[in-house]
Amino acid sequence: MFRFLFAAVLGLCAAGCAHAQVRPEGFVDARDIVPGLAVEMRYASAHNFVGRPIAGYEAPVCLLTRPAAEGLARAQAALAPFGLGLKVFDCYRPARAVADFAAWARDPNDQARRAEFYPNVDKSQLFALGYIAERSGHSRGSTLDVTIIDIASGAELDMGAGYDLFDPRSWPSDQSVNAAARSNRALLAATMRAAGFRPLREEWWHFTLENEPFPQTYWDFVVQ
Repeated sequence: MFRFLFAAVLGLCAAGCAHAQVRPEGFVDARDIVPGLAVEMRYASAHNFVGRPIAGYEAPVCLLTRPAAEGLARAQAALAPFGLGLKVFDCYRPARAVADFAAWARDPNDQARRAEFYPNVDKSQLFALGYIAERSGHSRGSTLDVTIIDIASGAELDMGAGYDLFDPRSWPSDQSVNAAARSNRALLAATMRAAGFRPLREEWWHFTLENEPFPQTYWDFVVQ
């Protein structure tokens, strides 16, 4: 397994990954830039679709390029007057973590978290349907997964589908979720767009900075 993961990461680096063991200049801890940001880094924990901490996540820290963190601060400031704030689930993602996802997706016997994360999708179709990929924009450092919370209680607003649910219900445009969830998704998307981010068609939680500073670089330093 470890040989496979190492080879997968090397393959990614040969195609444009800047392999580094220390945090490059230009990356910051988002909590140092975004006042009151809630952080729940799922891949540093066991609460994710794999069911264990993912390779490359040594601490529950949201690392982003400085421009992305500054954009997130603008989004947080826009929500604050309404008693709302942001919670991030994932930020910069090492290339080795992406390789870890790919290795897990190729193992048909490991389906322990299917009920929560992919109840309606056969695991063998995760690559074909685009839920798992060999590369991720997260590795460029300006993509993040985020939701809105009520500041007073810390509760997440209803988005109609949980984070990382591999299902068409996770599409921002899905009409099967209730009206409140559609409204909350629209608020999140509008807030993030106004702060300089673009959404992803298939995931209500996923946003990338429009003018990202490393558009061709897939980093592999660990999150710590």
